Amino acid sequence: MEKIHKPKKVFVQGPISPDFVSKSIASHQSKTTIGAHAIFLGQIRADQKDEGIVTGIEYSAYEEMAEKTFHAIREAAFAKFELTCLHIYHSLGIVPTGEISLFVFVSSPHRRAAFEASEFIVEEVKANVPIFGKELIGDKGEYVWKENG
Repeated sequence: MEKIHKPKKVFVQGPISPDFVSKSIASHQSKTTIGAHAIFLGQIRADQKDEGIVTGIEYSAYEEMAEKTFHAIREAAFAKFELTCLHIYHSLGIVPTGEISLFVFVSSPHRRAAFEASEFIVEEVKANVPIFGKELIGDKGEYVWKENG
C-alpha cells in the first residue's frame, strides 16, 4: 500500500531567500538514509521584450486549486521515484529579477532518482499548476502576461 503524504503549504510571499534555501538543506543533515539531494532554483531573468526589459514578475494563483495540484505532483513523484523527502516552494507577489521564485528540493538514497524526480516535478509544475505571472516592464507600471515555456 502506497503512503499518502500530508499536503504541504507551497506558497511564499515574495522572493525565496538564499537563507531559506540553506536552512532547508541544513535541516536534512540528520536524515542519514539520504544519499543525494537535487535542488532546482528558478530565478527571474531580465528578458528583453518588445515593451522593454523585465524588472520582475508579479505572481498570482488560484491558490486552492494550485495547492491541490502541487499535492498531486508530490504524490506522483513519490510513486514514480525512490524518494525520502520532497519540498516545493513557489513565490506569490512581486519577485524582482535576480531573485528566486521556485525552489524544488528532492532527497533520495540515490542520485539518479533525485535528478529525475527534480526534472519531473519542475516540468509538471510549469505545465499544470494554475500560477499566473505578470512580467513587469521598466518602472512605469507596464507588464505583459508571462507564457510558460
